[in-house]
Amino acid sequence: MAEHQAAWLSFTALLNDSLHQQQLVKLVLSKYQGTEPALQRLEVTPVQLKDSWQLKFLYQYQTNHVTKNYPAAQAATVLDGLLTAFAQANLQSTRHSAQLSKSKKGKYLLATKQQAQTAKIESHNRAKQRYVEQSRPFLTALGVTDSRGEIIPSMSNKWKQINKFIEILSGAVKDTGLLERAELHVADFGSGKAYLTFAMHDYFRHSAGIAAEVTGVELRQSLVDLCNNTATQLQLDGIRFAQGDVKHFKAQGINVMVALHACDTATDYAIHMGIRTGAEIIMCSPCCHKEIRPQVQLPAVLSPMLQHGIHLGQEAEMLTDSLRALLLEAHGYDTKVFEFISLEHTSKNKMILATRRQKPKPRAPILAQIAALKQFYGVRQHCLEQLLQHSADENAASELTPAT
Repeated sequence: MAEHQAAWLSFTALLNDSLHQQQLVKLVLSKYQGTEPALQRLEVTPVQLKDSWQLKFLYQYQTNHVTKNYPAAQAATVLDGLLTAFAQANLQSTRHSAQLSKSKKGKYLLATKQQAQTAKIESHNRAKQRYVEQSRPFLTALGVTDSRGEIIPSMSNKWKQINKFIEILSGAVKDTGLLERAELHVADFGSGKAYLTFAMHDYFRHSAGIAAEVTGVELRQSLVDLCNNTATQLQLDGIRFAQGDVKHFKAQGINVMVALHACDTATDYAIHMGIRTGAEIIMCSPCCHKEIRPQVQLPAVLSPMLQHGIHLGQEAEMLTDSLRALLLEAHGYDTKVFEFISLEHTSKNKMILATRRQKPKPRAPILAQIAALKQFYGVRQHCLEQLLQHSADENAASELTPAT
């Protein structure tokens, strides 16, 4: 009995010492004999959570695994209650290895040996890749970071949005070969407080080393003045803000055209401007889909589903943006429609990303798809389609007009 007790006490002493000294490499408890159904095995390994050395408990059941993390002191208490439920325990620390076995008669046997082993600590502190340096001065000027360069808590969602936007932009820039350009022109329509406008300027000028000229276009003169003053205070070259809207602003030679949250057909005007000026990248986040919804004639098979207003609105939104994507495809762009950023950060989370295609693609099949969708839903007119047709008519007329 004394030998049985000694084996148990020696093992628990080695275990507690490895936890206290943070020397545990792995603990495996097997041959479960307790009352919990389907539990087969428990594996305990160290894990680094922020600045805390903790223990990860991996409970292995017959059909699934469950993970729990505990601080060292709490882990010792949990293990003290679990050890007796397993017939075998294998301990590895940086100094010892030990195996505790329980016989069929309930007697414990202990085998130990000294060893030198390095603990591999799993880290859950994964550094998030940021596409914008948190220390950049424009972030402080715009109220995203404080004077120490720390993110202001109320601006954390905006910070995530900025980084996600630049991540998407940088991928598109690589796909289109714009990194090889010495200079380029970026236009941001509906720039508002210009968080993304300044971020694009910083990305191209600071990160990519391209002499980009960035123009923010905003209808509200007060925001135009505010953003121009901010650019002046930061002594930034190559960024300016102008009053206007996408329907009437005259622009030529745009390489990157951005229009986020342009209301209703303003998105169509923005896409049309991007196509007309030959932009390599067009980025839109549509908003307020009003044009198509009143035109939709419900096919009989869809009537039970689309009689609900929310469903009809979602269908009209999907149809509107599908037609936009197809029209971009028909005019020489590869197009993606996807969630820009999680709904927990912004309710306007859809993005249409179009990059100018390197090789031509037949237009006829795409135009046939557009015609079929319009016929199916009874759509009579679509703003972007009309704008593109008007431009085509103008180009045809100019080619027929003799030079004077």
